Amino acid sequence: MAEKFDNLEEHLEKFIENIRQLGIIVSDFQPSSQTGLNQKLNFMITGLQDIEKCRTQLHDIHVPLEAFEYIDQGRNPQLYTKECLERALAKNEQVKGKIDTLTKFKSLLISELGKVFPEEMAKYKAIHGDDPPS
Repeated sequence: MAEKFDNLEEHLEKFIENIRQLGIIVSDFQPSSQTGLNQKLNFMITGLQDIEKCRTQLHDIHVPLEAFEYIDQGRNPQLYTKECLERALAKNEQVKGKIDTLTKFKSLLISELGKVFPEEMAKYKAIHGDDPPS
């Protein structure tokens, strides 16, 4: 998988360099540089075709739009990953707290129901094999 990204990165770097050189030629255009301009335009077209070929190799890669927003804002896209992991960890802790609370509630409920409805709770425990968790 890494060589696919390396290949794309190489083509993008070549394309960017070609665009940079094209900008230099255009900014100081002289009729004598028409041949060089045409050549750079052809290289640009070839570069876009090479990038398109790379796209077919990477069609199954999905990048969240938020990562692009980070880039547009001049932020490091790795911060997006870090913040996603931090949010997931916080949510995980929150859900774990809910599970622990519900487990304690179930234990207390079974205990209290056992006091009020001992026969029914004995049947429940026989069916479910539930020993109240501690």
